[in-house]
Amino acid sequence: MWVYEKKLQYPVRVSKCDPRMAKYLFEAYGGADGELAAALRYLNQRYSIPEKVIGLLTDIGTEEFAHLEMIATMIYKLTKDCTPQQLEAAGLGSHYVAHDSALFYKDASGNPFTASYIQAKGDPIADLYEDIAAEEKARATYQWLIDLTDDVDLQDSLKFLREREVIHSQRFREAVEILKFESDRKQIF
Repeated sequence: MWVYEKKLQYPVRVSKCDPRMAKYLFEAYGGADGELAAALRYLNQRYSIPEKVIGLLTDIGTEEFAHLEMIATMIYKLTKDCTPQQLEAAGLGSHYVAHDSALFYKDASGNPFTASYIQAKGDPIADLYEDIAAEEKARATYQWLIDLTDDVDLQDSLKFLREREVIHSQRFREAVEILKFESDRKQIF
């Protein structure tokens, strides 16, 4: 069961209209290493992982939905006052034609989200290493997004998200060690 609090996990502020930056943020929204892929990956993997770490995947998968909401808010705020001409100049003309101001799960290049982004091997250690890699790729993406904007308000929210990716990576590393320890312990007895 989820409890939804009607506020963002961290405040999202932008200081100016910037459809170019909004286009780049779609990478974190619907890209292979984006928040939707992460949320679905972790909530799916929890069905084939040992009970000791199910809660971790549930917690992080749920938090990724909160991050998805933050990214959606950023994109909305960066484009809400844009003209169709500004969207076109920023490379979002085809998005405007297909979706107007509605968000659509895609990456920064315009490729639609696909279920092939969601990895699940069924081997707990392999899946957790995949999760560590996913978090590290997301961390790198957030750093590059930070590098692409001079909006300090937007940078603040992106830095929060980048740091959460670091925490998630650390937690998945801890889960690997827990499962390795359990596996070693079972082999001894």
